[in-house]
Amino acid sequence: MEMKIEMQRHFKTMDGNNAAAHVSYAFTEVAAIYPITPSSPMADYVDQWAAAGRKNIFGTTVKVQEMQAESGAAGAVHGALNAGALTTTYTASQGLLLMIPNMYKIAGELLPGVFHVSARTVASHTLNIFGDHSDVMACRQTGFAMLAETNVQEVMDLSPVAHLAAIKGRVPFINFFDGFRTSHELQKIEVWDYEDLKDMVDMDAVKAFRERALSSEHPTMRGSHENGDIFFQNREASNKYYNAVPAIVEEYMGKINAKLGTDYQLFNYYGAPDAERVIVAMGSICDVAEEVIDYLTAQGEKVGLVKVRLFRPFCPDKLIAAIPATCKKIAVLDRTKEPGAQGEPLYLDVMTALANAGKTDIQVIGGRYGLGSKDTPPASVFAVYNELKKDEMKRQFTIGIVDDVTNMSLEEVPAPNTAAEGTIECKFWGLGGDGTVGANKNSIKIIGDHTDMYAQAYFAYDSKKSGGLTVSHLRFGKTPIQSPYQIDAADFTACHNPAYVTQYDMLSTLKDGGTFLLNCQWSDEELDANLPASMKQQLAKKHIKFYAIDAIDLAAKVGMGNRINTIMQAAFFKLADVIPYEQADEYMKAYAKKTYGKKGDAVVQKNWAAIDIAISGLREVKVPAEWANATTGAVAMQVKGDEYYKNFVKPILAQEGDKLPVSAIAADGVVPTGTTKYEKRGIAVKVPAWDVTKCVQCNLCSLVCPHAAIRPYLVDEGTAPASFVTKKALGKQFAGKAFRIQVSPLDCTGCGNCIDVCLGKCLTMEPLAEQKAEEANWEYAQTIPEVDSTILNKANVKESQFLKPLFEFSGACAGCGETPYVKLVTQLFGDRMMVANATGCSSIYGGSAPTVPYTKNEKGQGPAWANSLFEDNAEFGFGMNLATTQRRAKLAELVTELAGQVEGEAKETCEAWLAAMNDGEASKAASAKLAALVEGCDSDLCKEIASMKDMMIKKSQWIFGGDGWAYDIGYGGVDHVLAQGEDVNVLVLDTEVYSNTGGQASKSTPTGSIAKFAASGKKTRKKDLGMMAMSYGYVYVATVAMSANPAQLLKAMNEAEAYHGPSLIIAYAPCINHGINMAHAQMEIKRAVACGYWPLYRYNPELAEQGKNPLIVDSKDPTENYQDFIRGEVRYASLAKLFPAKAEEAYKINEEDAKRRLETYKKLAAE
Repeated sequence: MEMKIEMQRHFKTMDGNNAAAHVSYAFTEVAAIYPITPSSPMADYVDQWAAAGRKNIFGTTVKVQEMQAESGAAGAVHGALNAGALTTTYTASQGLLLMIPNMYKIAGELLPGVFHVSARTVASHTLNIFGDHSDVMACRQTGFAMLAETNVQEVMDLSPVAHLAAIKGRVPFINFFDGFRTSHELQKIEVWDYEDLKDMVDMDAVKAFRERALSSEHPTMRGSHENGDIFFQNREASNKYYNAVPAIVEEYMGKINAKLGTDYQLFNYYGAPDAERVIVAMGSICDVAEEVIDYLTAQGEKVGLVKVRLFRPFCPDKLIAAIPATCKKIAVLDRTKEPGAQGEPLYLDVMTALANAGKTDIQVIGGRYGLGSKDTPPASVFAVYNELKKDEMKRQFTIGIVDDVTNMSLEEVPAPNTAAEGTIECKFWGLGGDGTVGANKNSIKIIGDHTDMYAQAYFAYDSKKSGGLTVSHLRFGKTPIQSPYQIDAADFTACHNPAYVTQYDMLSTLKDGGTFLLNCQWSDEELDANLPASMKQQLAKKHIKFYAIDAIDLAAKVGMGNRINTIMQAAFFKLADVIPYEQADEYMKAYAKKTYGKKGDAVVQKNWAAIDIAISGLREVKVPAEWANATTGAVAMQVKGDEYYKNFVKPILAQEGDKLPVSAIAADGVVPTGTTKYEKRGIAVKVPAWDVTKCVQCNLCSLVCPHAAIRPYLVDEGTAPASFVTKKALGKQFAGKAFRIQVSPLDCTGCGNCIDVCLGKCLTMEPLAEQKAEEANWEYAQTIPEVDSTILNKANVKESQFLKPLFEFSGACAGCGETPYVKLVTQLFGDRMMVANATGCSSIYGGSAPTVPYTKNEKGQGPAWANSLFEDNAEFGFGMNLATTQRRAKLAELVTELAGQVEGEAKETCEAWLAAMNDGEASKAASAKLAALVEGCDSDLCKEIASMKDMMIKKSQWIFGGDGWAYDIGYGGVDHVLAQGEDVNVLVLDTEVYSNTGGQASKSTPTGSIAKFAASGKKTRKKDLGMMAMSYGYVYVATVAMSANPAQLLKAMNEAEAYHGPSLIIAYAPCINHGINMAHAQMEIKRAVACGYWPLYRYNPELAEQGKNPLIVDSKDPTENYQDFIRGEVRYASLAKLFPAKAEEAYKINEEDAKRRLETYKKLAAE
């Protein structure tokens, strides 16, 4: 029977996070939040709407509060619910797991909270920020009901059920959907009006909830302690509430169905009514399965799908009712892995339901899929249905991978295109930070919001920050699009970076007769030499319509720098012909104003100019027929890598990682270091060129380079090849040496910070193509012996830079403010470093597969690096130090024993080592002598000492992380570790926001700065982490700012490491989230110190032991205008545009806080 549709909704293009936030805002009075990918945008939307004064269905503005951690957010949710406010939070992955203790309490107390979860992988052998169900499955025992959605429209339609049912049923809900695949997928969907949501709310239940709230007017107690005599009974008393939940959920699904004309049920069946082979699943794979079912049923096959919506409480009778009576075989698909279990959770639930119902005639198998956002295309679903045809099926299986170890994977073959007929599919290969993703988001919104077409967009990223590969997948058509997988048959493909032509196969997924747009600076004649033979063959054989545009040159003409996104967007609309270009022009400009307006009118005008100029540079390239047989052309950079590179790194870099079998990967996640040198990305438009005649050998260019792509070298005079031009090295210790600054063009990201700091003005930025010859000079430079560190003064800026960086070519943003500090630490202490790295930017650019930027010296020594979690990094690093301290203490006992058994030089060697064992530099020479002694001895004692050779040199234990970790979620650990008085070094890379998750406010964020979760400007002052650490009296503390005072930075690092106790270095690090030009990040650091925004000091407890004042303020009195500085950054300037009344007062408070801080330090230093 056709359902009556009571209402019509308007269409809007949005992603799953936006849909969930829209619904949740309606039902929420308090939101306690904390950022974690990929859920952060939900909380950010809620914060923005609250700042703008949006009202919920109760007529109030949501009270939004960022907490210090997910555990804190859960605690605040628990407290707010107890006090009678309908409360919501948004989270994923480890964040959700940190909430589990409070989830037990919230459920146990029957409080109607809702947790919206963009389901994400839980870190195990490695971190993965992408999607699966391992986080929500870890919560199924907490007592929360669990509701799952398949796609963005379902998130909009069904999220109200979680809130409505929680209010009426008193059972809290997890409302979840697939992280990234649904949370970040843009779809044109129908949107709820709040009045339609309001009339479904049981206001009597809301009233009863408020009346149960804690109040001194009618006091009660909650959370008391019970003994074993009554606890069990009390635990069972809630059963009736859980028993009632399925019916309540059905009731609200029914109300929604009546409004929308949908047919949402606890379990929905889709497919042939007489199906014999059925898949049971939940999440986005259900849409993939529906496409495959449509294809197979059209061929007469009897297949179907049961979609699970209410996962907890699990309702077995409703599941069985949804399964066709004709079903003979079921495959249950789980997007999680539970090692050692008989099967994954949904599989076990289905098996139990069937067994309890006596349905023994149905064969059931279970499979895993999609872990870590592994793409699950139709081919994977075809493979499942094919497996169900077999007489002997695999009881447990995997899809989407090749398992050649336990042989659980199903064979997959190329599948037909199952997307809806008439769907136009487009792929865009972009460079992270060039604006491609942002432009494509606007493009899909233009199509979705201004035409009658349906639209979908999904964005695939690699693990790098800006500068990595992005692939945008856009679909649009006349019918709803339900293809939650990456495009493998495109009508249009665009390459936004010319370096990609030799790195990736971009045309194999382009249809015959499709359109290819290439951004490049090559003329038609130059294309023959600059395109690889394989690309030319495909262009000709597939009859591809080929267009080129020099967006780089056009962007430069209108002042857009490397931001080519707007120009490429305009070219797309011209070629795709989805809507008349005149309309597209109007819409693009409107969206540019909406997107960039807060960055200032000048930025908007530049984007408009880019749109106006774009089409003038678009040209069609006639593909020569002879290209079909091309055998010559450009070739990729040939890298001499080892077997690990060839078998593991290279395929992943070429975007072929999906094809790697299980056997190719280490089970425990351990990987070798020093592999970024193989990437040779060549992503810079321009790179520095060195003028030997002007160089004053200051080496500042090397110091500030975020990627270690420019370095000084010393070579024996007269030994270098002619192309390796040098000049006489300055300094008596370098007599007989020649000096050269060498750039690695293909490793440089083209930020230009080296130009700003160069004292001799000997560097200029030149086109990459003109500097590629320098790559041979770079390769020669790598053969030059490393400088003997014993002749260098590590506290001297120039001399420190002759030390090899043991951190190079990371995936950090061009111009990154953090990585120069990390690199410098490795130069000074890297040969004996152990690093614990908090999750965040520094762990992503420092430890993302398949390459590792931490590397080794010519002796094979280098930083040993590990990441545990976000919140526990200080404790993790402290644990490392406990282990090395304990092991070295044992070694000291053995050496002491040996010293008592030997005489003469041998005894002196032992005693010398014992005297030097806790001195980093001295322990090196002493250890070399001790190792030689015991290796030449056959006694058991010598052999035992020799077996501990790795422990001889004193380890330099470092703990790295950002301000989100050190000031907020990890502060308890940082404080405790510093308080223990042990010899560990903490480096805080302070960007004053949560950089990795998109720029949320931390307690380091100063007053008046706009950040995510502080949409109307931060109200409170910056936390003084250094002052808090100084209060112990025995912690070395320093604030540093690289280009502002390099000598002070080196002094602080050397003093901190040498101090036999805990040290804390807080480094000012400009970030792209600040809204500045990162090409001048180092100049921004200088301005921050010069105006008094970032004071420099060193607190050295050893001075106090000498009777001196331990605090030294290294900053001079401010010489630049404070207000000019903060107003020059978008994070501050945007406050004046959005909330002008608040801005002036906030700016004033900000400056007063900075002055007060500096005056306090100066006063303490003068005592």
